[in-house]
Amino acid sequence: MEITDDKLLKIALITSLVGIIGLLIFTPTIEVKKVKIEDINRGMIDEEVCIDCVVTEVASSASKSSYFLTVNDGTGQMPLIIFESQAAELQSSNMDIHDFKDKKVEVKGTITEYNSDLELILSSGDSLKITG
Repeated sequence: MEITDDKLLKIALITSLVGIIGLLIFTPTIEVKKVKIEDINRGMIDEEVCIDCVVTEVASSASKSSYFLTVNDGTGQMPLIIFESQAAELQSSNMDIHDFKDKKVEVKGTITEYNSDLELILSSGDSLKITG
């Protein structure tokens, strides 16, 4: 059997379609990894994680556009950064960021490093939920 350009094109097209359909089917079922703060390390930078924790402190930037929360899950604590766009999403759903203080929450965010310290950047406005 001789492979012609037409056959090669058809094989590539079918393979691409199968891959795209697979992505569409399996992407919604991919879960963000739940971790404990004590298990977070520099090898996890740029990884999205989920943490069940309590917000112990809430502070805002001088311009009041970004917020700095401290979260604690019993194994450790770390800063959670909420930038202006995520804060606007939270406030548009009638949530004041200061209402999260001393509440048990579920946080989904990306681990980053700033000034040699690890911190969590909130993924989106709906990535911070009160659980208890």
